[in-house]
Amino acid sequence: MAAMETASVINPADEFAMRLALDQAQNALLVGEVPVGAVLMRQGQVIATGYNRPITTHDPTAHAEIVALRHAAHLLGNYRLPECELYVTLEPCAMCAMALMHARLKRVVFAATDPKTGVAGSVLNLFDNRQLNHHTHVEGGVLAEASSQLLREFFAERREAARKRRDAARGVGLASGIPDDSDASPIPTGDAQPLDNLTP
Repeated sequence: MAAMETASVINPADEFAMRLALDQAQNALLVGEVPVGAVLMRQGQVIATGYNRPITTHDPTAHAEIVALRHAAHLLGNYRLPECELYVTLEPCAMCAMALMHARLKRVVFAATDPKTGVAGSVLNLFDNRQLNHHTHVEGGVLAEASSQLLREFFAERREAARKRRDAARGVGLASGIPDDSDASPIPTGDAQPLDNLTP
């Protein structure tokens, strides 16, 4: 069955692959995306990589896992990837989990848990659903602290930027005689996104 396991001793091959996934998460960070990265491996070889791109591509499905799956399926000429293992820096969401199972991956390894949308044991465990026709082995906790720290820093910076925008808007309002609506939501900007999603 696909019950999620927590890595107690990290396999060197898993650590190597997850460090590559963390490099991909850094790529996401550089372009202003939530820093999540993924790497698809087959027999110790990197097949494809991906990082979060929903904002930059205007594509709600462009999570790191999906980006890596699309690249791998294209390169291998098959949407089924039964010999592949995926390493991702954050516990998969429902969309990604179902795509990973549809691709028939044999194993998924993730770093940090996601208590808000994670479906490898945090919110629920889709991988352990007996009614589904494929069961992918799942392990969590590989380099979890490094991934969590990256996410914490990202969301702390986003919250600080939102606070500065609110403060600046209040300052403009006070200077112009416009009433200060302290309880009002901040004015949306082009790079606005929810600050409470995916916070580990």
